Amino acid sequence: MFFSRCTLRCGYCQNYPWSQEGKGALYDEAGLARVLGDLREAGCHNWNLISPTPWLPLVAPLLARGKAAGDGLPVVYNSSGFERVEVLAELEDIVDVYLMDLRYASARTAEALSGAADYVEVARRAIGEAWRRKGALRCDGEGIARRGVICRILVLPGHAEEAAESLRWLAGACGTDVSVSLMAQYRPVYGAAAGAYGPEWQRGVTREEYDSVLTVLEDCGFTEGWVQDWSDTPPDSLLGCDMAPGRGSAGTPGGTGVRGDERLR
Repeated sequence: MFFSRCTLRCGYCQNYPWSQEGKGALYDEAGLARVLGDLREAGCHNWNLISPTPWLPLVAPLLARGKAAGDGLPVVYNSSGFERVEVLAELEDIVDVYLMDLRYASARTAEALSGAADYVEVARRAIGEAWRRKGALRCDGEGIARRGVICRILVLPGHAEEAAESLRWLAGACGTDVSVSLMAQYRPVYGAAAGAYGPEWQRGVTREEYDSVLTVLEDCGFTEGWVQDWSDTPPDSLLGCDMAPGRGSAGTPGGTGVRGDERLR
């Protein structure tokens, strides 16, 4: 479930119609409750909330009531990682699974591409807090996620070493039981496609770049999560900006942006 706006302003966001341009339909609390109920009745495994932070005053009480009534689904907090630990504390009894990005390892890159020079310290602190509160991903007998943390790392063109550094930090700070979703699906869209950030952002990730990060993933010893297949032309189906409004299709654990082509063993 996409929420308009985001805590970041990434110039290459694949979901920019919602995250950056604020597109979407307006819902009051009753309307949002109907949407959540419809998803439950349709057999969804969880309520996957994508960038819900700006709307928490509306969303959090609604989810809390559903939990208290016993008719709520597991809640996946699908986030850029640019979150305050105080917010995570408030969500302790509401959120079951944290699906969080670790986008950069450089303040300079974070400022240039997302307007957030403090992203690295903020996101690392948030992921560490999420891990402390929820721990390793736990699934039921049918493989459905019930609780825990998934860290999503998108390899960016010209910045494979930052993805590698994020993996090293994650292994050191949280351990290798964290479920990692390593992604190769970067496509130049939005400002990146228009050349706003220079030519390096107008290309995809090379096989050599992606393989270098895969080597670090293996060297660190991660065994839980998903590795996305590399392609010189990632499929259009992965682009949120190309999705039609309305109901989407079921996906792998974590929803949008987590395409588990190969499960880590």
